[in-house]
Amino acid sequence: MEFGLITFADMHPESLPGRGINAHQRIKDLMEEIKLADELGLDVFGIGEHHRPDYAVSSPPILLAAAAMVTKNIKLSSAVTVLSSDDPVRVFQNFSEVDLLSGGRAEIMAGRGSFIESFPLFGYNLEDYDELFTEKLDLLLNLNQSTKITWKGRHRPSIDNLGVYPRPYQSSIPVWLAAGGTPASAVRAAKLGLPLMLAIIGGRPEQFVPFINLYKETAIKAGKEISELQFGVNNHFYVAEDSQRAADEFYPYYAEMMNRVGRERGWPPLSRQQYDYARSRQGALMTGSVQEVVDKILYEHELFGNTRFLAQASVGTVPHKLVMHSIELFGDKVVPAVKKIIKA
Repeated sequence: MEFGLITFADMHPESLPGRGINAHQRIKDLMEEIKLADELGLDVFGIGEHHRPDYAVSSPPILLAAAAMVTKNIKLSSAVTVLSSDDPVRVFQNFSEVDLLSGGRAEIMAGRGSFIESFPLFGYNLEDYDELFTEKLDLLLNLNQSTKITWKGRHRPSIDNLGVYPRPYQSSIPVWLAAGGTPASAVRAAKLGLPLMLAIIGGRPEQFVPFINLYKETAIKAGKEISELQFGVNNHFYVAEDSQRAADEFYPYYAEMMNRVGRERGWPPLSRQQYDYARSRQGALMTGSVQEVVDKILYEHELFGNTRFLAQASVGTVPHKLVMHSIELFGDKVVPAVKKIIKA
């Protein structure tokens, strides 16, 4: 099993109009997180795309290209690329550059995104939400397989026997499909033969067993062997030396983030009681001591048989020092303990 980290580069919105002071510091901190992850021997680091004042990264490949220069081994992925509102040609070219800079370590995690700001920003209609993703994913996969392509769609100008350059260092860039649990996403990934990444950010992990089973069953019907399938899960994550310390340190930042998003979506405020339940074995939140987090990763592995686990380790505006310590414990303590048990 592969282990890694993802981040949305959460930040405090800028206090000075027109200035990127907070974003500047957050990106500096992000480079330190990626460098530490590589030094710890983690397998993957993913950066999310957002177009909001509370996140620092709108273009993951730019930051991944910078990361390629300060890392040696770790895979560099988006988490996710909001493909519906982007141009697949530019996505492919940008990640080819990351792949060339990193010597073959680029990945694309394609998704429809959990926020919708990019659609009006780039002139797309939300009514075309699913059709945009379907069409653009098809183009991206074609670009990844052939240097010259002929392609026709409804939402992007056609391409008539044109080459797309540069080509990546790898023969093709690994493309994962990211999902939040919609059955159609599991079916799409399986039929296309794509690795699947499931975000478990609420509810109970066991609720997602039918989703993963649907992916497996559809892939088998499409001619895949179970042993060939790659699929991962990611959870909100924070680890400290003991359970109470982890819970108390993380709660104010996590609650602030969840409540900020919740106000937009009509969710009730997160109480400490709900937070503590989410930290329990039955909940989705991986916050606790090293042993508690190890046990929860193993529990999800028993449920899903996943081949990759990604910890979302900088959720909300947790101070950088605490994030770095949590990452250290993940790489030094949690991952070796899990590997020892599952013999990854």
